[in-house]
Amino acid sequence: MTEDTGAPSAPTGGVTPAGAAPPEPPGRGLLEGKGVVITAAAGTGIGGALARRCLLEGGRVVISDAHERRLNETADALADEFGERPVALTCNVTDDTDVRALVATAEVELGGIDVWINNAGLGGNGLITELTDEEWDRVIGVTLTGTFKCLRAVLPSMYERGSGAVVNNASVLGWRAQERQGHYAAAKAGVMALTRSAAVEAAGHGVRVNAVAPSLAMHANLAKVTPPGLLEELTSREAFGRAAEPWEVANVMVFLASDLSSYMTGEVLAVSSQHP
Repeated sequence: MTEDTGAPSAPTGGVTPAGAAPPEPPGRGLLEGKGVVITAAAGTGIGGALARRCLLEGGRVVISDAHERRLNETADALADEFGERPVALTCNVTDDTDVRALVATAEVELGGIDVWINNAGLGGNGLITELTDEEWDRVIGVTLTGTFKCLRAVLPSMYERGSGAVVNNASVLGWRAQERQGHYAAAKAGVMALTRSAAVEAAGHGVRVNAVAPSLAMHANLAKVTPPGLLEELTSREAFGRAAEPWEVANVMVFLASDLSSYMTGEVLAVSSQHP
Protein backbone atom coordinates (compact mmCIF):
# COMPACT_ATOMS: atom_id res chain seq x y z
CA MET A 1 0.00 0.00 0.00
CA THR A 2 1.44 3.38 -1.01
CA GLU A 3 0.78 7.02 -0.29
CA ASP A 4 1.62 10.29 -2.03
CA THR A 5 4.72 11.25 -0.07
CA GLY A 6 6.29 14.36 -1.53
CA ALA A 7 7.16 16.64 -4.39
CA PRO A 8 6.94 15.32 -7.96
CA SER A 9 10.00 13.84 -9.60
CA ALA A 10 10.90 14.51 -13.20
CA PRO A 11 10.60 11.48 -15.52
CA THR A 12 13.94 9.85 -16.17
CA GLY A 13 13.07 8.45 -19.58
CA GLY A 14 13.97 4.93 -18.45
CA VAL A 15 11.77 1.87 -18.36
CA THR A 16 9.66 1.43 -15.23
CA PRO A 17 9.80 -2.15 -13.93
CA ALA A 18 6.52 -4.07 -13.81
CA GLY A 19 4.81 -3.54 -10.48
CA ALA A 20 6.61 -0.25 -9.79
CA ALA A 21 4.96 3.14 -10.11
CA PRO A 22 6.64 5.65 -12.43
CA PRO A 23 7.83 9.01 -11.13
CA GLU A 24 5.11 11.62 -10.87
CA PRO A 25 5.51 14.12 -13.74
CA PRO A 26 5.98 17.81 -13.01
CA GLY A 27 3.23 20.36 -13.49
CA ARG A 28 2.76 21.87 -16.94
CA GLY A 29 0.41 24.78 -16.24
CA LEU A 30 -2.67 22.96 -17.53
CA LEU A 31 -4.96 24.80 -15.10
CA GLU A 32 -3.06 28.09 -14.96
CA GLY A 33 -5.31 30.77 -13.46
CA LYS A 34 -8.41 28.58 -13.34
CA GLY A 35 -10.65 28.48 -10.26
CA VAL A 36 -11.17 24.86 -9.19
CA VAL A 37 -13.51 23.32 -6.61
CA ILE A 38 -12.95 19.73 -5.44
CA THR A 39 -15.36 17.78 -3.25
CA ALA A 40 -14.13 15.01 -0.93
CA ALA A 41 -10.62 16.44 -1.14
CA ALA A 42 -9.31 15.36 2.28
CA GLY A 43 -6.89 12.55 3.06
CA THR A 44 -4.44 10.44 1.11
CA GLY A 45 -6.76 9.20 -1.62
CA ILE A 46 -7.72 10.58 -5.03
CA GLY A 47 -9.20 13.79 -3.60
CA GLY A 48 -6.08 14.84 -1.74
CA ALA A 49 -3.86 13.92 -4.69
CA LEU A 50 -6.19 15.83 -6.99
CA ALA A 51 -6.02 19.00 -4.89
CA ARG A 52 -2.23 18.81 -4.97
CA ARG A 53 -2.16 18.14 -8.71
CA CYS A 54 -4.45 21.07 -9.46
CA LEU A 55 -2.11 23.35 -7.52
CA LEU A 56 0.89 21.91 -9.37
CA GLU A 57 -0.90 22.76 -12.61
CA GLY A 58 -1.41 26.39 -11.59
CA GLY A 59 -5.02 26.21 -10.46
CA ARG A 60 -6.55 28.31 -7.67
CA VAL A 61 -8.23 25.74 -5.48
CA VAL A 62 -11.10 25.49 -3.02
CA ILE A 63 -11.27 22.10 -1.29
CA SER A 64 -14.18 20.62 0.60
CA ASP A 65 -14.98 17.49 2.54
CA ALA A 66 -17.46 16.26 5.14
CA HIS A 67 -14.59 15.38 7.50
CA GLU A 68 -13.48 18.70 9.01
CA ARG A 69 -10.35 17.43 10.79
CA ARG A 70 -8.95 15.60 7.75
CA LEU A 71 -9.89 18.52 5.51
CA ASN A 72 -7.89 20.96 7.62
CA GLU A 73 -4.96 18.54 7.81
CA THR A 74 -4.96 18.35 4.01
CA ALA A 75 -5.15 22.13 3.68
CA ASP A 76 -2.25 22.52 6.12
CA ALA A 77 -0.14 19.99 4.21
CA LEU A 78 -0.81 21.82 0.95
CA ALA A 79 0.12 25.12 2.61
CA ASP A 80 3.42 23.61 3.75
CA GLU A 81 4.23 22.48 0.22
CA PHE A 82 2.93 25.39 -1.83
CA GLY A 83 3.30 28.29 0.57
CA GLU A 84 -0.39 29.23 0.55
CA ARG A 85 -3.30 27.52 2.26
CA PRO A 86 -6.22 26.74 -0.04
CA VAL A 87 -9.70 27.69 1.10
CA ALA A 88 -11.15 24.66 2.90
CA LEU A 89 -14.89 24.35 3.50
CA THR A 90 -16.77 21.50 5.15
CA CYS A 91 -19.54 20.24 2.90
CA ASN A 92 -21.83 17.22 3.02
CA VAL A 93 -22.80 16.71 -0.61
CA THR A 94 -26.14 15.20 0.41
CA ASP A 95 -27.14 18.49 2.06
CA ASP A 96 -28.47 21.16 -0.31
CA THR A 97 -27.62 23.96 2.11
CA ASP A 98 -24.01 22.83 2.35
CA VAL A 99 -23.67 22.42 -1.40
CA ARG A 100 -25.14 25.81 -2.26
CA ALA A 101 -22.97 27.46 0.39
CA LEU A 102 -19.90 25.83 -1.16
CA VAL A 103 -20.83 27.16 -4.60
CA ALA A 104 -21.52 30.67 -3.29
CA THR A 105 -18.33 30.87 -1.23
CA ALA A 106 -16.17 29.43 -4.01
CA GLU A 107 -17.53 31.96 -6.49
CA VAL A 108 -16.45 34.78 -4.19
CA GLU A 109 -13.07 33.27 -3.26
CA LEU A 110 -12.16 32.31 -6.82
CA GLY A 111 -13.88 35.12 -8.70
CA GLY A 112 -15.90 32.48 -10.54
CA ILE A 113 -15.77 28.69 -10.85
CA ASP A 114 -14.00 27.40 -13.96
CA VAL A 115 -13.73 23.75 -12.90
CA TRP A 116 -15.88 21.66 -10.56
CA ILE A 117 -14.74 18.16 -9.67
CA ASN A 118 -17.26 15.79 -8.08
CA ASN A 119 -15.03 13.39 -6.20
CA ALA A 120 -17.37 12.49 -3.31
CA GLY A 121 -18.41 8.85 -3.17
CA LEU A 122 -19.12 6.15 -0.63
CA GLY A 123 -18.48 2.43 -0.94
CA GLY A 124 -19.38 -0.63 1.06
CA ASN A 125 -19.74 -4.39 0.85
CA GLY A 126 -22.85 -6.53 0.98
CA LEU A 127 -24.80 -9.13 -0.90
CA ILE A 128 -27.89 -7.74 -2.61
CA THR A 129 -30.06 -10.15 -0.62
CA GLU A 130 -28.60 -8.83 2.63
CA LEU A 131 -28.26 -5.08 2.03
CA THR A 132 -30.48 -2.96 4.23
CA ASP A 133 -32.40 0.03 2.93
CA GLU A 134 -30.12 2.25 5.02
CA GLU A 135 -26.94 0.80 3.45
CA TRP A 136 -28.37 1.13 -0.06
CA ASP A 137 -29.65 4.68 0.49
CA ARG A 138 -26.39 5.84 2.07
CA VAL A 139 -24.22 4.74 -0.86
CA ILE A 140 -26.65 5.99 -3.50
CA GLY A 141 -27.19 9.21 -1.55
CA VAL A 142 -23.53 10.24 -1.36
CA THR A 143 -22.27 8.82 -4.64
CA LEU A 144 -25.10 9.51 -7.07
CA THR A 145 -27.50 11.96 -5.44
CA GLY A 146 -24.59 14.00 -4.08
CA THR A 147 -23.18 14.33 -7.60
CA PHE A 148 -26.61 15.42 -8.85
CA LYS A 149 -26.99 18.03 -6.09
CA CYS A 150 -23.59 19.50 -6.92
CA LEU A 151 -24.38 19.63 -10.63
CA ARG A 152 -27.74 21.26 -9.95
CA ALA A 153 -26.07 23.92 -7.81
CA VAL A 154 -23.00 24.77 -9.91
CA LEU A 155 -24.19 24.46 -13.52
CA PRO A 156 -26.34 27.64 -13.48
CA SER A 157 -23.27 29.63 -12.46
CA MET A 158 -21.24 28.12 -15.30
CA TYR A 159 -24.10 28.69 -17.75
CA GLU A 160 -24.17 32.37 -16.80
CA ARG A 161 -20.44 32.68 -17.50
CA GLY A 162 -20.74 30.69 -20.73
CA SER A 163 -17.91 28.32 -19.89
CA GLY A 164 -16.76 25.66 -17.45
CA ALA A 165 -15.69 22.07 -17.04
CA VAL A 166 -17.09 19.44 -14.69
CA VAL A 167 -15.33 16.16 -13.95
CA ASN A 168 -17.16 13.37 -12.12
CA ASN A 169 -15.50 10.41 -10.43
CA ALA A 170 -17.19 7.16 -11.50
CA SER A 171 -15.71 3.63 -11.38
CA VAL A 172 -15.08 0.67 -13.66
CA LEU A 173 -17.72 -1.07 -11.54
CA GLY A 174 -20.25 1.02 -13.44
CA TRP A 175 -19.40 -1.36 -16.31
CA ARG A 176 -18.06 -4.50 -14.63
CA ALA A 177 -19.68 -6.92 -12.22
CA GLN A 178 -18.26 -7.59 -8.76
CA GLU A 179 -20.09 -9.39 -6.00
CA ARG A 180 -21.03 -7.47 -2.85
CA GLN A 181 -20.85 -4.24 -4.80
CA GLY A 182 -24.41 -3.95 -6.12
CA HIS A 183 -25.16 -0.63 -4.43
CA TYR A 184 -21.82 0.95 -5.32
CA ALA A 185 -21.91 -0.34 -8.91
CA ALA A 186 -25.45 0.97 -9.37
CA ALA A 187 -24.43 4.37 -8.00
CA LYS A 188 -21.37 4.63 -10.25
CA ALA A 189 -23.31 3.50 -13.33
CA GLY A 190 -25.77 6.24 -12.42
CA VAL A 191 -22.92 8.77 -12.29
CA MET A 192 -21.91 7.70 -15.80
CA ALA A 193 -25.46 8.13 -17.13
CA LEU A 194 -25.85 11.44 -15.30
CA THR A 195 -22.57 12.63 -16.83
CA ARG A 196 -23.81 11.93 -20.35
CA SER A 197 -27.19 13.58 -19.77
CA ALA A 198 -25.66 16.65 -18.12
CA ALA A 199 -23.17 16.95 -20.99
CA VAL A 200 -25.96 17.15 -23.56
CA GLU A 201 -27.79 19.80 -21.55
CA ALA A 202 -24.66 21.84 -20.83
CA ALA A 203 -23.05 21.83 -24.27
CA GLY A 204 -25.11 24.73 -25.59
CA HIS A 205 -23.92 26.83 -22.65
CA GLY A 206 -20.23 26.23 -23.37
CA VAL A 207 -19.85 23.82 -20.45
CA ARG A 208 -18.27 20.36 -20.68
CA VAL A 209 -19.10 17.42 -18.38
CA ASN A 210 -16.92 14.29 -18.35
CA ALA A 211 -15.99 11.52 -15.93
CA VAL A 212 -13.22 9.11 -15.04
CA ALA A 213 -13.70 5.47 -14.11
CA PRO A 214 -10.76 4.21 -12.02
CA SER A 215 -10.26 0.52 -11.35
CA LEU A 216 -8.07 0.49 -8.23
CA ALA A 217 -6.17 3.41 -6.69
CA MET A 218 -4.26 2.43 -3.56
CA HIS A 219 -4.16 4.72 -0.54
CA ALA A 220 -3.79 4.52 3.20
CA ASN A 221 -7.47 4.44 4.15
CA LEU A 222 -8.63 1.91 1.56
CA ALA A 223 -7.76 -1.19 3.59
CA LYS A 224 -10.00 0.03 6.42
CA VAL A 225 -13.13 -0.46 4.32
CA THR A 226 -12.06 -3.49 2.26
CA PRO A 227 -12.47 -7.17 3.25
CA PRO A 228 -9.20 -9.07 3.87
CA GLY A 229 -7.59 -10.39 0.70
CA LEU A 230 -9.74 -8.39 -1.70
CA LEU A 231 -7.14 -5.71 -2.47
CA GLU A 232 -4.57 -8.38 -3.28
CA GLU A 233 -7.06 -10.13 -5.57
CA LEU A 234 -7.99 -6.91 -7.37
CA THR A 235 -4.35 -5.94 -7.76
CA SER A 236 -3.61 -9.31 -9.37
CA ARG A 237 -6.08 -8.46 -12.15
CA GLU A 238 -4.17 -5.33 -13.16
CA ALA A 239 -1.91 -5.75 -16.19
CA PHE A 240 0.81 -3.61 -14.59
CA GLY A 241 0.84 -5.83 -11.50
CA ARG A 242 -0.01 -2.94 -9.20
CA ALA A 243 -2.79 -0.55 -8.29
CA ALA A 244 -2.77 3.02 -9.59
CA GLU A 245 -1.22 5.75 -7.52
CA PRO A 246 -3.91 8.34 -6.61
CA TRP A 247 -2.00 10.98 -8.58
CA GLU A 248 -2.27 8.83 -11.71
CA VAL A 249 -6.06 9.09 -11.52
CA ALA A 250 -5.79 12.79 -10.64
CA ASN A 251 -3.72 13.42 -13.79
CA VAL A 252 -6.53 12.16 -16.02
CA MET A 253 -9.09 14.26 -14.13
CA VAL A 254 -6.89 17.31 -14.65
CA PHE A 255 -6.70 16.53 -18.37
CA LEU A 256 -10.49 16.48 -18.57
CA ALA A 257 -10.66 19.74 -16.62
CA SER A 258 -8.11 21.43 -18.87
CA ASP A 259 -8.38 23.04 -22.29
CA LEU A 260 -6.55 20.04 -23.79
CA SER A 261 -9.88 18.17 -23.75
CA SER A 262 -11.88 21.04 -25.28
CA TYR A 263 -13.72 18.78 -27.75
CA MET A 264 -14.67 16.13 -25.19
CA THR A 265 -17.96 16.03 -23.35
CA GLY A 266 -20.17 13.20 -22.08
CA GLU A 267 -17.18 10.88 -22.05
CA VAL A 268 -16.18 8.40 -19.35
CA LEU A 269 -12.45 7.57 -19.40
CA ALA A 270 -11.29 4.39 -17.70
CA VAL A 271 -8.14 4.83 -15.62
CA SER A 272 -7.29 1.17 -15.49
CA SER A 273 -4.91 -1.57 -16.54
CA GLN A 274 -7.39 -4.24 -15.54
CA HIS A 275 -7.82 -7.24 -17.80
CA PRO A 276 -10.80 -9.65 -17.84
